[in-house]
Amino acid sequence: MRQQLLALQAEVIKIKSAKILWATFIAFAIVPVMGGVFILVVQDNEAMEKASGFALKIKAMNFEANWKSYLNVLSQAVGVGGVLLFGFVASWIFGREYSDGTAKDLLSLPTSRTKIVNAKFILYVLWCLMLVLSNLVVAFILGTTLHLPTMDTSSLTGILNDYFITTALTIIAGVPIAFFALYGKGYLAPLSFVALTLVFSQVIAAIGYGSYFPWSIPGLYSGAGGEYKNLLSSFSYIILLLTGIVGYLATTIYWKNADQTK
Repeated sequence: MRQQLLALQAEVIKIKSAKILWATFIAFAIVPVMGGVFILVVQDNEAMEKASGFALKIKAMNFEANWKSYLNVLSQAVGVGGVLLFGFVASWIFGREYSDGTAKDLLSLPTSRTKIVNAKFILYVLWCLMLVLSNLVVAFILGTTLHLPTMDTSSLTGILNDYFITTALTIIAGVPIAFFALYGKGYLAPLSFVALTLVFSQVIAAIGYGSYFPWSIPGLYSGAGGEYKNLLSSFSYIILLLTGIVGYLATTIYWKNADQTK
């Protein structure tokens, strides 16, 4: 356990001074900020009556100036945009050792390879959780500032449950990206994989088979696919869970057995 904690501490130290850390928080914070802009437009009756292009888009989304609409937007951003951002986080955590040329140095330490890769996975989960929590804090600050009507506790709890379940599903969907970062020895392979999954998740979900494609499931659960959420079943979550398990095992086995020439 002590070695595992030391390995995790080493990973945390690496990102403390990394500019990419704050860049991900700023990029993800665009969502609650845009949600705040939506609220301002909806609250401005004159702007809605003028029916500008932006106002028409908000109407098409059935967005209302309340906590339910606001938090639902955050959940959908995690389910769809999180696949991209969480994938980027995983790509950086697992691919940077090769880009910086420190992979061989890392493996020369008196720490097992399994503990090193586990520390990276733990950091991946913690980083993603901090991203969704920061968005939630920003949303509550903006929502309170904009005087959104109070929501009853049971409704708020249900929406927050959906938000964090969507987060968990998206984190699991990003686990296999670690393998591509190690196998491709850098950022290109995992980011290419993320781009492909985004394209295929949209296409497959649109034709009604998203409940069988792991990277479509978080978005469908968040409600981004509308009525397609009803297609999700226990089998869908089993597929996603197996995808995460296979991704973790593939990453660990490859890291333990591959020759590190770089």
